[in-house]
Amino acid sequence: MLDERLKLILTLLGGVVFAMLFILLALVIPVKKNKVYKTQEKPKTMLQKVSHEAKTR
Repeated sequence: MLDERLKLILTLLGGVVFAMLFILLALVIPVKKNKVYKTQEKPKTMLQKVSHEAKTR
């Protein structure tokens, strides 16, 4: 009787831990990612132009 009760308690506890794991994963890992696009500013000075050309190569 004691063994059956222990198995039942451990099974329920395992189910609760398993469910909490998936709930935490759902909160941590978002399904929808918002992408933020940067607008590039045009280079103003000669140094910025050279730097921009070096980055785009």
